[in-house]
Amino acid sequence: MPDYLDDLRLAHVLADAADAATTDRFKALDLKVETKPDMTPVSEADKAAEELVRGQLARARPRDAILGEEYGVEGTGPRRWVIDPIDGTKNYVRGVPVWATLISLMEAGEGGFQPVVGVVSAPALGRRWWAAKGYGAFSGRSLTKATRLQVSRVGKLADASFAYSSLSGWEEQGRLDGFLDLTREVWRTRAYGDFWPYMMVAEGAVDMCAEPELSLWDMAANAIIVTEAGGTFTGLDSRPGPHSGNAAASNGLLHDELLGYLNQRY
Repeated sequence: MPDYLDDLRLAHVLADAADAATTDRFKALDLKVETKPDMTPVSEADKAAEELVRGQLARARPRDAILGEEYGVEGTGPRRWVIDPIDGTKNYVRGVPVWATLISLMEAGEGGFQPVVGVVSAPALGRRWWAAKGYGAFSGRSLTKATRLQVSRVGKLADASFAYSSLSGWEEQGRLDGFLDLTREVWRTRAYGDFWPYMMVAEGAVDMCAEPELSLWDMAANAIIVTEAGGTFTGLDSRPGPHSGNAAASNGLLHDELLGYLNQRY
């Protein structure tokens, strides 16, 4: 199996640079925010963080391709870095501390590109999570001061905690009835949103989560962290990995039931 630890160390360096850029502008009174064509916000901090990461990658991994939310794809080849400079921009621009930089390395393989390294860094929460293929998933202050992550062993919906982002997307896709049926069966529901529920699945604090509409940069880092923690990450179509345009993550024991409810009336 290839050794991805050098790439993981680089991803931490990239996250450090992004954290410095994003925290510097968090809650700034003169923060500039624009609306993209898809009607989602983008701040000057999103752009600055992605530019920093791209610049460092160009020097450290000049042969690798880069896909970022703000500046698209650059380069070709079997290795591609995928960047979401601020996942949770709506939180960021309103001063809510639940946002993170997502960095993943994907490699070409059977079934297309698959994530092999992922770092999720949430500086306003003081948290960072990471994983590399075959290495495991961890959380902590640094590579040397870390706790290994492990998903929960909850095996019954009646005992399970389910996290999501909002109701609107499920309604738009005609999946709301199944979603609501699921919420009635579980022990607890919470709308944490964005990267956070996936990290809590990896930690074992939440048992399952799902979102109806996502982009690759929203999912790649989350997918490798959840799976290396022993969990399952698929699309709502049950396809493994971050390629379905939506996501379902769980401890694995509850995954079939999770997908069953979200697809039952679709």
